[in-house]
Amino acid sequence: MTCAGRPIPAPESVCRSSAHAGGDERRRPECRVRGAGAETGRGRLRTEESSTNATVIGTKMEQVGGEPATERVTRMRLADVPKECPAALSSLPCSPYSSFQAKRCTVIGGSGFLGQHMVEQLLAKGYTVNVFDMQQGFEDPRVRFFLGDLCSPQDLRPAVQGVSTVFHCASPPPSGKNRELFYRVNYLGTKNIIETCREAGVQKFILTSSASVIFEGSDIKNGSEDLPYATHPIDYYTETKILQERVVLDANNPDRNFLTTAIRPHGIFGPRDRQLVPILVEAARKGKMKFIIGDGKNLVDFTFVDNVVHGHILAAEHLSQDSPLGGKAFHITNDEPIPFWTFLSRILVGLNYDAPKYHIPYWVAYYLAFLLSLLVSVLSPLVQLQLTFTPMRVALAGTFHYYSCEKAKRAMGYRPVVTMDDAVARTVQSFRHLRKAE
Repeated sequence: MTCAGRPIPAPESVCRSSAHAGGDERRRPECRVRGAGAETGRGRLRTEESSTNATVIGTKMEQVGGEPATERVTRMRLADVPKECPAALSSLPCSPYSSFQAKRCTVIGGSGFLGQHMVEQLLAKGYTVNVFDMQQGFEDPRVRFFLGDLCSPQDLRPAVQGVSTVFHCASPPPSGKNRELFYRVNYLGTKNIIETCREAGVQKFILTSSASVIFEGSDIKNGSEDLPYATHPIDYYTETKILQERVVLDANNPDRNFLTTAIRPHGIFGPRDRQLVPILVEAARKGKMKFIIGDGKNLVDFTFVDNVVHGHILAAEHLSQDSPLGGKAFHITNDEPIPFWTFLSRILVGLNYDAPKYHIPYWVAYYLAFLLSLLVSVLSPLVQLQLTFTPMRVALAGTFHYYSCEKAKRAMGYRPVVTMDDAVARTVQSFRHLRKAE
């Protein structure tokens, strides 16, 4: 039975789009993308957000990772999301955003790590929420689920009909090597979403972009949105996120009452992220978290998931015909840059693992990774090797890259709602089941 993007009538009877029915893999498999951070049997697909892969020395830090590690739909309830504001947002009013008259929205990628947190906070603020994703990642009677392929207009159309705002936070994982997949999903898929939203009369479109669109592997200190896009993107993910952000911002058209903006988070982490902490702990268990690249003083932005969601909702609140948000991108961070290795160490020590302590000079690590990459490239016709120690990961772990969010503060009143200390404590507490036995 297929539903081709129709709403799921009840949690007990979940129908699938034709992209998944009966295990049929023939229909544009490369376009299938779950909500950020999800995983499928064909490989992980994440939301934007964090994907710090600490198996070696860090990795993409803007992607939202996480979601089920099996092919089953994860059955968890947001149930239990309070109708009042979350404690972390207690300083904010629980009343509807004053500029948000129509409180109907769709979260594309809402079953993923970032998407689930976004749905929770939207529900807590009284919004009517649709979720569009490849499969249902949780159960909540207040949410209408639509299953489908974001590259398919007919799958997508029912999910965006009758809503005023669409949040788009779905993408393949940054670590992937399939350039065609990135291009089809991040670029072509996003173009399809934009066109479908226009036809449906959607008024506001908020993209989860990435601060990596301006990162080329060298130091960025307090970088602003005025920095140009990377001319030599560090990977296919970044290359296509640049294309994606450009097409979204170019689509801003006040005359047609279609307004767009992009949120650029960096290093998303928090409870239920199935990437950062589990991968970090697995690396520690295997004895791979002993070395620090460089002097360990390089500052990096890690951003708690609640702050990322807060930035998205503020953008929707303030995006209007006469606001400075239309057609612009905004960095959203914790506004507390922290040494990369200090952050990882706090997570590890909080879970009773040893922090890395032996230093490797940055350039030694970089050139070693470069030589290994060349060797893998030469051998690729003979043997397929998946290299995890790459120049890109060395750069991510050993350089400064933190970003100013002053523009977001001025334009939409952004301030982080959870401090770094509280964010780390809550994250460690949520992963106490991974704690090393005494």
